[in-house]
Amino acid sequence: MTRFKLTLEYDGGPYVGWQRQKNGPSVQAALEAAARGFCGEDITVHGAGRTDAGVHALGQVAHIDIPQDRDAATVLDALNHFLIDEPVVVLSAAVVGESFHARFSATGRLYRYRILNRRPRPGTTRGHVWWVPVPLDVKAMNDAAQELIGEHDFTSFRATLCQAKSPVKTIDRLTVRQDGEEVVIEVSARSFLHHQVRNIAGTLALVGKRKWSRQDVADALAARSRASGGPTAPADGLYLVCVDY
Repeated sequence: MTRFKLTLEYDGGPYVGWQRQKNGPSVQAALEAAARGFCGEDITVHGAGRTDAGVHALGQVAHIDIPQDRDAATVLDALNHFLIDEPVVVLSAAVVGESFHARFSATGRLYRYRILNRRPRPGTTRGHVWWVPVPLDVKAMNDAAQELIGEHDFTSFRATLCQAKSPVKTIDRLTVRQDGEEVVIEVSARSFLHHQVRNIAGTLALVGKRKWSRQDVADALAARSRASGGPTAPADGLYLVCVDY
């Protein structure tokens, strides 16, 4: 039995999320079907993060235990062969020790949120950005974002059905920048609450529209109530960029 660390890229649009579910196709199920096609038996794939329906990944990490004696290049090519009809690609495969776990060994995760900030709707990027046609004040958004850096109770920024035992998380970095017609939000932390990044993006968009101030963001955080936070931004613009170990 050999454990492999997989780095993955996928378009989350066709899926109900990373996690295997009964109500539709998932990224995990697609990978497990590919592993079954390669190995001829059921194999569980463990991911670093359970991305939601519609959320994309540029560097999701997973691990898989292959019972046969195979090298990393063979595993990479075989999985991609069986994934040919799926918008999921294994970018790399590497042999790791049995103590490695894609989720529990992770020390940090970086998410990116893309907002297309122009009057015309998206064409080629439809389903991959959040379209906000009114001008956004990027400087004000980045300034307000600093209120969320550090260790806080993020109850106001997590889904009401979030199953995490504690709402306390530590954001290491949170930036908002202009990139052509897009406003890009990047946030890094060891781990995140359910919908935390999308709720942060929705809140900062209110600041960008000049409906909220930096103080409003601080007040929402202090309220420790989901009703006090901003709206949940669409899944389309969210990407899991990379996972650190």
